[in-house]
Amino acid sequence: MSEPSLYNSLGKPFIELLSIDSTNNYALTQIYAGLTQHGTAFFAHEQVAGKGQRGKTWTAPKDSSLLVSIVINPQPLQLTQQFQLSACIAISVCEFFSHYVGDATRIKWPNDLYWYDRKAGGILIENKVGNKKYEAGNTKHKVQGNNADHPLSQWLWAVAGIGININQTSFPEELNNPVSLRQITGKNFDPVQLAKELCFLMDKNFKKLITKGFEDIYASYLSHLYKKNEPVKLKKDNLVFEAIIKSVSPTGELIVQHTIEERFDFGEIEWVITADKSKK
Repeated sequence: MSEPSLYNSLGKPFIELLSIDSTNNYALTQIYAGLTQHGTAFFAHEQVAGKGQRGKTWTAPKDSSLLVSIVINPQPLQLTQQFQLSACIAISVCEFFSHYVGDATRIKWPNDLYWYDRKAGGILIENKVGNKKYEAGNTKHKVQGNNADHPLSQWLWAVAGIGININQTSFPEELNNPVSLRQITGKNFDPVQLAKELCFLMDKNFKKLITKGFEDIYASYLSHLYKKNEPVKLKKDNLVFEAIIKSVSPTGELIVQHTIEERFDFGEIEWVITADKSKK
């Protein structure tokens, strides 16, 4: 892979928004309007309708969280390599958080940020897929969504949305085992400065991925995998079962062992985690 020498660094420019529904929505709107570029970071001081995995929302009061969406031109990565970018971002978030709280930081497959058994943050990556040949002109030929099998499909853009709990001292009762950086350290932080630090780490790891390949990032992801070689409860459809987390494949499938070894793609199963009210 050749280095994207013409790319801006991730996090540059860094644009602050006072209040927004969702930083990912805002970034995607800018992409479709042709008003942004690779590397642009959109930071929100307040988010009122942020998006999480499985359609969940992520709201955050003013200056309580690190809320940023980063626009990425993923090429030369292909659509079949989406997990490589996901792992790169996840390990960057993990490295960033562990700098402040230590080695108990883990990645819960596919890309939640955990400190021990408590959730500190999450990542949502949304993509623009199409055919670059038609991007600037004949829009009816564009392919939207994640249809990697379409003959015209090309991975044009990714928006990496990251939310990390920073200064919260309490959380809504319906959340399962959340935790903030302030609760762990007892200190108050500047989310803007932290977001810029995270962007620097993401840029370093993204360039490493593009220039040196996936091997080191993949190994780091596996070494920080939450509950690796431990039993957990998972849910597929209406069935709850216990299994041991063994690994994650290079394409992002979760590998578990129960009566047999099975692999699951993202969206096929859910974690079953019971809230510990004593830690609220």
